Amino acid sequence: MVRKMSIPTSKTSLLLFLCQIISALDVPLDLSQPPTITQQSPKDYIVDPRENIVIQCEAKGKPPPSFSWTRNGTHFDIDKDAQVTMKPNSGTLVINIMNGGKAEAYEGVYQCTARNERGAAISNNIVIRPSRSPLWTKEKLEPNHVREGDSLVLHCRPPVGLPPPIIFWMDNAFQRLPQSERVSQGLNGDLYFSNVQPEDTREDYICYARFNHTQTIQQKQPISVKVFSMDSLNDTIAANLSDTDIYGAKPVTERQPVLLTPTGSTSTKVELRGNVLLLECIAAGLPTPVIRWIKEGGELPANRTFFENFKKTLKIIDVSEADSGNYKCIARNTLGSVHHVISVTVKAAPYWITAPRNLVLSPGEDGTLICRANGNPKPSISWLANGVPIAIAPEDPSRKVDGDTIIFSHVQERSSAVYQCNASNEYGYLLANAFVNVLAEPPRILTPANKLYQVIADRPALLDCAYFGSPKPEIEWFKGVKGSILRGNEYVFHDNGTLEIPVAQKNNAGTYTCVARNELGKIQNEVHLEIKDPTMIIKQPEYKVIQRYGQVSFECIIKHDSTLLPTVTWLKDNDELPDDERFLVGKDNLTIMNVTDKDDGTYTCIVNTTLDSVSASAVLTVVARPNPPFDLELTGQLERSVDLSWIPGDENNSPITNFVIEYEDALHEPGVWHYQTEVPGTQTTVQLKLSPYVNYSFRVIAVNRIGRSQPSEPSEQYLTKSASPDENPANVQGIGSEPDNLVITWEPLKGFQSNGPGLQYKVSWRQKDVDDEWTSVIVANVSKYIVSGTPTFVPYEVKVQALNDLGYAPEPSEVIGHSGEDLPMVAPGNVQVHVINSTLAKVHWDPVPLKTVRGHLQGYKVYYWKVQSLSRRSRRHVEKNILTFRGNKTFGMLPGLEPYSSYKLNVRVVNGKGEGPASSDKVFKTPEGVPSSPSFLKITNPTLDSLTLEWGSPTHPNGVLTSYTLKFQPINNTHELGPLVEIRIPANESSLILKNLNYSTRYKFYFNAQTSVGSGSQITEEAVTIMDEVQPLYPRIRNVTTAAAETYANISWEYEGPDHANFYVEYGVAGSKEDWKKEIVNGSRSFFVLKGLTPGTAYKVRVGAEGLSGFRSSEDVFETGPAMASRQVDIATQGWFIGLMCAVALLILILLIVCFIRRNKGGKYPVKEKEDAHADPEIQPMKEDDGTFGEYSDAEDHKPLKKGSRTPSDRTVKKEDSDDSLVDYGEGVNGQFNEDGSFIGQYSGKKEKEPAEGNESSEAPSPVNAMNSFV
Repeated sequence: MVRKMSIPTSKTSLLLFLCQIISALDVPLDLSQPPTITQQSPKDYIVDPRENIVIQCEAKGKPPPSFSWTRNGTHFDIDKDAQVTMKPNSGTLVINIMNGGKAEAYEGVYQCTARNERGAAISNNIVIRPSRSPLWTKEKLEPNHVREGDSLVLHCRPPVGLPPPIIFWMDNAFQRLPQSERVSQGLNGDLYFSNVQPEDTREDYICYARFNHTQTIQQKQPISVKVFSMDSLNDTIAANLSDTDIYGAKPVTERQPVLLTPTGSTSTKVELRGNVLLLECIAAGLPTPVIRWIKEGGELPANRTFFENFKKTLKIIDVSEADSGNYKCIARNTLGSVHHVISVTVKAAPYWITAPRNLVLSPGEDGTLICRANGNPKPSISWLANGVPIAIAPEDPSRKVDGDTIIFSHVQERSSAVYQCNASNEYGYLLANAFVNVLAEPPRILTPANKLYQVIADRPALLDCAYFGSPKPEIEWFKGVKGSILRGNEYVFHDNGTLEIPVAQKNNAGTYTCVARNELGKIQNEVHLEIKDPTMIIKQPEYKVIQRYGQVSFECIIKHDSTLLPTVTWLKDNDELPDDERFLVGKDNLTIMNVTDKDDGTYTCIVNTTLDSVSASAVLTVVARPNPPFDLELTGQLERSVDLSWIPGDENNSPITNFVIEYEDALHEPGVWHYQTEVPGTQTTVQLKLSPYVNYSFRVIAVNRIGRSQPSEPSEQYLTKSASPDENPANVQGIGSEPDNLVITWEPLKGFQSNGPGLQYKVSWRQKDVDDEWTSVIVANVSKYIVSGTPTFVPYEVKVQALNDLGYAPEPSEVIGHSGEDLPMVAPGNVQVHVINSTLAKVHWDPVPLKTVRGHLQGYKVYYWKVQSLSRRSRRHVEKNILTFRGNKTFGMLPGLEPYSSYKLNVRVVNGKGEGPASSDKVFKTPEGVPSSPSFLKITNPTLDSLTLEWGSPTHPNGVLTSYTLKFQPINNTHELGPLVEIRIPANESSLILKNLNYSTRYKFYFNAQTSVGSGSQITEEAVTIMDEVQPLYPRIRNVTTAAAETYANISWEYEGPDHANFYVEYGVAGSKEDWKKEIVNGSRSFFVLKGLTPGTAYKVRVGAEGLSGFRSSEDVFETGPAMASRQVDIATQGWFIGLMCAVALLILILLIVCFIRRNKGGKYPVKEKEDAHADPEIQPMKEDDGTFGEYSDAEDHKPLKKGSRTPSDRTVKKEDSDDSLVDYGEGVNGQFNEDGSFIGQYSGKKEKEPAEGNESSEAPSPVNAMNSFV
């Protein structure tokens, strides 16, 4: 069975290796060996006198050793003391104190001996002492009366205990007394005052001594201190002296430093190597002295030097002989300094250089035991054999002592023994046991067979081969079952048998064989090595800055060996995460919700497997708006300034960039805070400029990158004295509102600008350029004054001066204003128009005299309008256009004119009051332009070789049409275009039959109109000649017709093609390059109402079918009606019309009732028989001659049906078409609509009108239908 062992890190590997070195020296317990002490009590053993005393002594050996004890150098017979027992199979003593024994009776020096047939081992001398915590001796403590500024020492003098107690000072409430540079506790426990202050007066200075072993605290009696200040002392002395006595206590005087401890200028200190060196200097003086330490002739050791007790104590840890020397403390204040030199000598108790180690020798071998130690002074070395000084121990011919070394030659089995080395000087001793065990044993491997080692790639691999044998076996390593012996720099072979592969790679994995052999035999063992991929953090957490109450997430994405199971742990500041539901640990991240200030810190992701561990950290900085400043203080109060200082609040990890200072004027605007100034974030004081007669309060707001803090608490109020105003109102203006007045306005002063009570304004004015005196008036609580009776539009000088009860403000500056304007008197003259092209003209005029403008000249307005088109009838609605030309311009451009039209214009001058009279109308005409596209192009009557083209003239001819141009070309199945043919057509034509075309061929047509200026935009259409004389079956939408109103139009069409076509209507402004707008037709109706159109606008329209790619009708062009005047008389609201309609409705109702009665008396209709013969009564066979429907006939009336429109190519009529047909609305040349698009009157196509035959239905109209005809 393979046993598994993991080697997690290089440090663990090194520890394992050291353990293997030690274990290689151990003798297996199944072999004979001298005793070895494995556990013992410390040399200086202080015990609690209330508990049993346990003195430990454990040992191993073969055979198991027996134990004995000495006490104070003589045998300790435990059998004679009922309170003492020894643990079974152990040498540990238990002294029963809790059952009547006394610890003091067992004080002494104890030593344990473990013995068997091969030798004896001894323990250290163990000194047993019970701890002591004696009470304080009774003493009478006198109150301490001290003058302010003097030094004081309160002595503690605790009782001597074992071990020494821990000293601290507290008051009656068990609160530690505060300590500082001025007041502190010395190493001896005394309380030192460098100088006393009145606040040091109290009666409960109590020194406490804590004895840790007994868990007791002893209390000294309270010490009273009374500090007399100089003022109170002088008052007391003066009260007891006569007026003639001249005496007074001196005030508190400053003193230069004096050392309270240590005394004198020099002292000495001895410390042992490895201990902590503590040096102390405490000084008196006023001001309180500051202590500084130096080492003469050297530097204080780095990394081992610390300052405690406000630098009064110098602490050096782990001292060595190199730390010996002179250490100087310097106490300094403003009056001088004092110093003290402490000469430090570092002594050393013995410490090991080479401790003796156990020897395992085979008979006849040689060996040595070495015992080397050092110390100050140098220790002496002595040897013992089995606990007896070697000089009096039994002789052994194989042994020779040479100082600190014992040499063994040709040992035999009787040479086995335990040797003790003792190194001692005046500061202590060292005792070490080392045995010599003579054995003859074949090799044995102690490492378990088939042990499995798992190692991370690129790290050391240590394969164990712990062995034992006597003589010492030789170790060899092989890889694989039949591999060769391992050699070379790739491997390291250790004396304890361990094979080290310094940098293990994947190819090092496999089975390794360890062979141990000596002259008595040979043995081998196999171990196995697996190499694993290292664990890595491929996405480490990153530094984050987050605002308070936000959310933050740290990522920790790892990659690891597939055979290892990682565990991810998150730490905050090297400790566990807080137990808080805001911390959400995911598979590869840590999310913190609602972040607070306490979440600030370092977050570490630790990934552990059984073999390795990796970690990554990131810092989270929680930022927030700063805390508000506090402790606002006003100083240096003057009439016009004050100094403001404050203490900044916590900046919350985002540096304060600036402070904003605001003020409140409690006199004029209480509760309203105004901006005063701001200063950089490093500044905490500012001098503020003030205004008179303001009751100031200030507050400060801190600003950082996150935002502004809450305002600080307001400062104290500061009322400044009154004064005359410093400034006059701003924004003074003089503008007339009427032709005979002048309105003077100004921006009034704010309350704090008044500088005193009784704020008023002196308003002054006089006509400019006239030798006139100033006219003045004083007003209050207003910001406007009106001067009446002024000439029209005359310049005035105006000024406004502030004043209060204490005087006037400085003389104000003057501003120029004007009295009121009136309308201009004269129209511009000499108006001339120059036509540049068909859409642009330039107009000129002469400026009017400025004196006739009677105001500020703002410019000229040109009114122009279209009178009529020269190519068609006039528009019903005349719309005037206005262009304004600012300033004193005398010309302007008129864009956007319509070609071939007659226009009129006039010009008017404009001032601030309005427009002047218009110039006489000027008539001008625009030349011809190119026409718009033809209004429609229809292609009908396709035959084998001909097509009929019909078109409408352009909606905007823009001149006299001279001709039309038709271009066409064939299109093949791949949409490639053939040769282009061009035909010129006279302007008076509206149709054309194209002959000699190819049969069953699609053609594309391009059609446009011309004037003398040029060609207009073209309209396109496609059509196909038929294959034979049979009606074509291809889909077709034709006869698109429109009937337009002011804002809507009804579009209708005819469709031939497959059933269930879904239609859509596309439309746009004619001649525009904008995309077509698309409207979907519900169902399969053949009409649609376009709404929301612009009055008086030409539109293009076409109809298409969904699902038939590229299939749509030709374009049609229509124009909406002009906008009607808003003030129209609605005939429907006139009383006479309503009465007439009611009478007509009543008459129709009577007629309908009569018809209904008469109809019910009649016989069965023939149509009933037809309904029985056909599933759909609306589908009738067509006549062969003209394709019209057969007629329903009434037996009495025999009313013929009206002929329908063209039938589809399949010679059937769909029910849906019949239901939605526009034929139901009647016929008429121009259909009319209501505003919602419903019909008024009758409707029919424009070109293919057919005469009506009979009524619209064979049925009598219902009352509802009758009423609808009047809607």
